[in-house]
Amino acid sequence: MNRFAITLACATLAGLSSPAMADKGGSCHFHGAMPAKEETVITCAAQRKDTLAASGKIDPSWKAVRHEKLEQIEGRKGKEWKVTFRNPQAPEKDKQTLYVFLSLPGNVLAANFSGQ
Repeated sequence: MNRFAITLACATLAGLSSPAMADKGGSCHFHGAMPAKEETVITCAAQRKDTLAASGKIDPSWKAVRHEKLEQIEGRKGKEWKVTFRNPQAPEKDKQTLYVFLSLPGNVLAANFSGQ
């Protein structure tokens, strides 16, 4: 009887717990050292840009902007992807170029207007 009660309690708790869900950017999380394809990097950078615009961290006009440049650079911990977006419609002149940095496998590391 004791074993049955424990089994029933575990099954009940497992059924009541909510599954872990990734947010919209969850598809851009990678493991390993294999460099991501350029298409994947561009897609993940665009998702981060759109998330920043939707959350109000950058102007909403950024949603319509497509990437301008993709390059591999030497980062602090080795090679990284740098995706450049340019938005001449951005209200602040010093914030018309957005840079999104990703690890070689495709994980977003940072996004900023300085390019550093």
